[in-house]
Amino acid sequence: MTIRLQAGGVRLYEQIYEHIKNEIRAGKLLAGERLPSTRSLAEYLQVARSTVDYAYGQLLDEGYIEASPCRGYFVCPIEELMQLEGAGEKAFSGVRTEDKENGGVGKQAGEAEPSDQGVDGGSFVCDFSPHEIDMSGFPFGVWKKITKNILTDANSDLFSRGEPQGDKELRLTISRYLHSSRGVNCHPEQIVVGAGNDYLLLLLEKLLGRQVRIAMENPTYLRSFRIFKSFSYQVVTVDADENGMRAGQLEKEKVTAVYCMPSHQFPSGTVMPIGRRIELLRWAAKGADRYIIEDDYDSEFRYHGKPIPALQANDEHGKVIYLGSFSKAIAPAIRVSFMVLPEALLEKYRRELFFYSCTVSRIDQSILNEFIRDGYFERHLNRMRKIYRAKHELLLEELRPFKEKFAVTGENAGLHLLLTAKGTVKEEELITAAAAAGVKVYGLSGSMAETLDQKRKAAPATVLMGFGALKHEQIREGIRRLKEVWLV
Repeated sequence: MTIRLQAGGVRLYEQIYEHIKNEIRAGKLLAGERLPSTRSLAEYLQVARSTVDYAYGQLLDEGYIEASPCRGYFVCPIEELMQLEGAGEKAFSGVRTEDKENGGVGKQAGEAEPSDQGVDGGSFVCDFSPHEIDMSGFPFGVWKKITKNILTDANSDLFSRGEPQGDKELRLTISRYLHSSRGVNCHPEQIVVGAGNDYLLLLLEKLLGRQVRIAMENPTYLRSFRIFKSFSYQVVTVDADENGMRAGQLEKEKVTAVYCMPSHQFPSGTVMPIGRRIELLRWAAKGADRYIIEDDYDSEFRYHGKPIPALQANDEHGKVIYLGSFSKAIAPAIRVSFMVLPEALLEKYRRELFFYSCTVSRIDQSILNEFIRDGYFERHLNRMRKIYRAKHELLLEELRPFKEKFAVTGENAGLHLLLTAKGTVKEEELITAAAAAGVKVYGLSGSMAETLDQKRKAAPATVLMGFGALKHEQIREGIRRLKEVWLV
């Protein structure tokens, strides 16, 4: 395998990753073809073995290759990948020609709501909530400074109603951020800013129409499930495998819309590989009224390799509606979400929904715009990734003694992981025993759709272990207490 590595600039493991990925996409590496071992490739390229390990790890996570025990790494079969080649590499300037010429509170996936918390009035030494985040690293000083400067320089325009989709400056900043961090291809006109996902989903109902038949994974984010049910949508729950939702089931269920979280499914933590993503995009491209709603709720927090590109990055046919939020990345109180509409739906939005006002204060929009535009957001994310990575690694280390009786999954990204019992113990027994020890854990069944009660009862006992808001000593103490009641 001939890979020309360039000194300086792009990191070596990224160069190896990009080369192999491009060879697979171009059809030069065929399905089933064996790749060199990490050791032999490292020796050939004269780089550290860990460098190749990182590259192969990223390819594994994205589904380009698969590992076979005692055999090595092999190229995955990815049907009709060539149709999507280059979709994530479109030119992007951030401003369209016409721009140059013209010179409710909702919650995001993975956030807590009263019915999900299961609060029973008890006190806990340690609460492994998968919904909370760490606010200790928030740059309060910077936020106050930006707020003060904006209010000092404010004029009457800042207190006017503003544009229905949100201020153009913020939408431009978001579009640039999405392209650089998630590979999302969009221009500012496609973005609609709103106070939480509830509001944006309400707008979507007006765009997609009523009586839509929509598919969701099971388990899933129950708040979205309930919102869709309130629309009188026909919600179809689709069981997912280790790679996520299967497109074949969508054809059988005759749905016209899909709600999914391909970069980090909540609550399972599954990262959808490239092959499965292409299947979904091909399914959507077959019908004029088919759309995929991509909820990208916590893609910023990934601990191995570089971020997985968004599903929208490979959408050539305008079939992906992209949802994002700053609630987990910055603070829950920010309450700013955004939606990227495909061109066809954007035209309908302008024609039929132009009179809906933006639900986010223009002052808040201005503060957030400056926070992102001037680099404070990127620095904050880098700081929080280090904080969360340390907690993530500590929790995994503390859970090592549990691996004989539990399987640990979902550990590659996000602010929680899952423990699944290998024996016959029931989920309620685990939760009750933990509560008796002063520790709160959250059952996976709490995210199962209400239509599958029998499967909920038959599913293996699984609990969610969040670490976002916990201090290191709390994690250690919580795990120590769980050892006493779960490993007896």
